[in-house]
Amino acid sequence: MSVLVINNLHVEIEGKEILKGVDLTVNADEIHALMGPNGNGKSTLLAAIMGHPKYHVTEGTITFDGKDVLSMSVDERSRAGLFLGMQYPQEISGVTNSDFLRAAMNARSEKPVSLFKFIKEMEATIKELEMKPDLAHRYLNEGFSGGEKKRNEIVQMKMLKPSMAMLDEIDSGLDVDALKIVANAVVDMQKKDHMGLLVVSHYERFYQLLKPTHAHVLIDGKIVYEGDQSLVEKIDTEGYDWLYKQLNINVNKPEKKQVVSLGSCAVSKKAK
Repeated sequence: MSVLVINNLHVEIEGKEILKGVDLTVNADEIHALMGPNGNGKSTLLAAIMGHPKYHVTEGTITFDGKDVLSMSVDERSRAGLFLGMQYPQEISGVTNSDFLRAAMNARSEKPVSLFKFIKEMEATIKELEMKPDLAHRYLNEGFSGGEKKRNEIVQMKMLKPSMAMLDEIDSGLDVDALKIVANAVVDMQKKDHMGLLVVSHYERFYQLLKPTHAHVLIDGKIVYEGDQSLVEKIDTEGYDWLYKQLNINVNKPEKKQVVSLGSCAVSKKAK
């Protein structure tokens, strides 16, 4: 069974330290909620795990199934079974969803995926996510609404079948119905494939649907508090003030959040 282990992780961007010693272990069959005020390092952690080139790891280790993640390129991390559903999915003009996904799937397989199997699986996944039937022939995220982009990230996750998925505010921009569709698809895959999940969200409603097994609060680049789903509920009703007082944390106003883009976490260099 897959396991992601992060030990004493320090990460900086443009010379500024963002993560200041993160320790976290995510096993298969577990759903981890990663919470905290904006600007405290949640997206930075996910981007560093996936290999964003702007985020420089200065200390610590990341291993996945015992293998050194930091020595891998982004496409190698994807082929190893890691996946990142991005907060800001990018538009790629001239590349259709079907071409993109089939190239990504072939890059992760020893043998090319048959066209018939690919079409059948993609049609079923598009239907499950209740997206427009012409999705396969549209350019990747081009002209998509915010909600369509987020659901398309889940289409990619379902098709690529990672053993460890990270979702960075995948629920933002979704209406109530779309939120349920996405959550149901994620939970179904997590249970069926024994996938590990690390999820960033500010909305307790999304966590209610996912039912996390673990919860972590990240403040000023460190995980300062841990619990289970009851911690999510407490923060939703009481905010973070009680935690600041309990841990004697001085709160500084967070800087403006930076937009993080990996381009594509799924396509290997050979598939480009």
